[in-house]
Amino acid sequence: MNIERFAERFSPMVLSLVRIMTALLLLQHPLTKFFAWPVAGRTVELLSLYWIAGAIEIVFGLLLLIGFYTRTTAFILSGELAFAYFIGHAPRGFFPQGNGGEAAVLFCFIFLYFACAGGGPISLDALWRRR
Repeated sequence: MNIERFAERFSPMVLSLVRIMTALLLLQHPLTKFFAWPVAGRTVELLSLYWIAGAIEIVFGLLLLIGFYTRTTAFILSGELAFAYFIGHAPRGFFPQGNGGEAAVLFCFIFLYFACAGGGPISLDALWRRR
């Protein structure tokens, strides 16, 4: 099997799969902050910076999960994660390995990619385009 033909055929589906899985992984963070689910974690004070970040992550994470206005949603999430890195992690050191910011950086750039690539064929965006 030719890898190029395989990649060309399945890359749109993989884009949707990666978008869905990334959204599910992101949603673990605010759900833990607000509901101690799927694991118990640090709760946040109402209307604090962490609470606002969690609210953004829940709302836009759900929109990303279903692929609704994917490009705009992903762009907003990319910016939010950049802020999370520079406000929450960068003050503890330059390198993400040392300041605990690997996830924030990775999410930021994955969302930036979705802002450019869209949500793929398994999304509300694609469903609306087909109509």
